[in-house]
Amino acid sequence: MSETAASLSHKIDSASDLKGVVRTMKALAASSISQYEQSVSALTDYYRTVELGLSASFRASEPGMSAVNTASNTIQRDTDVIGVIVFGSDQGLVGQFNEDVADFAIKTLATLEGKPKVWAVGERVYSRLADAGLELSKGFSVPTSVNDIAGLVSQIQINSETHATQSGSASVYVFHNRPKTGALYQPVSQRLLPLDRQWQQSLAQIPWPSKLLPEILSSQTSTVSALIREYVFISLYRACAESLASENASRLAAMQRAEKNIDELLENLESEFHRLRQNSIDEELSDVLAGYELLNYSPKT
Repeated sequence: MSETAASLSHKIDSASDLKGVVRTMKALAASSISQYEQSVSALTDYYRTVELGLSASFRASEPGMSAVNTASNTIQRDTDVIGVIVFGSDQGLVGQFNEDVADFAIKTLATLEGKPKVWAVGERVYSRLADAGLELSKGFSVPTSVNDIAGLVSQIQINSETHATQSGSASVYVFHNRPKTGALYQPVSQRLLPLDRQWQQSLAQIPWPSKLLPEILSSQTSTVSALIREYVFISLYRACAESLASENASRLAAMQRAEKNIDELLENLESEFHRLRQNSIDEELSDVLAGYELLNYSPKT
């Protein structure tokens, strides 16, 4: 069916409106990337402070790290249940964002011993993991701003600690997409718990930044317990912020591809519209010339 000038004009207007929407979404995605990256950067100093606090506590404890073992009931216990936290997205237009992190988590969990129990952040990754046959304990909505991340992390901590107490789960793994230089993102994982002896010893070896060595004034067990909670909170917060930055980077790339496709479509539509318009003008001129010749035609007698 051949196009008319009116139908092409309508398509051009629709494509132009869609291009405006895409540009708005690009601006929002770019703005979101910046705020999430800044939140990750802002955690650096606080994370360093928590690390130094743990380092001082571990150095002051006995060689067996008894204070740490007493402080957390999720350390160094054998179990057949693996706690898994996967960060994905609620919204679309992010390419293979959810598929990549879900497939990475599925492949990694297949190499681990134990039965995974999953907390999924994001409806789309939740569905992907459910289709793979994993047991999902709970789903969470993706934060819509930096201010909402802390609330989500607190919910995850409460649910994971409750589950750990009820099921005796000692291992907790976190999966998310992390921004990568030269690429949009890279799926990564972190074993959040248990805090094993190797991890404790590596922190105990961190050099203190001044000549005055620290001293634990309050109960060592309560101090270590508080610092461990902060360590877990920061690790989850950073994973969530990095996932959100990756999600918006993926969405920005998708919008850039969409804008390029719309530009090509507009170019083709406008070219076709001008061709039809020129053909219409040529036909009208031909009709005028034919009429003029007919009026000036005098048959021979």
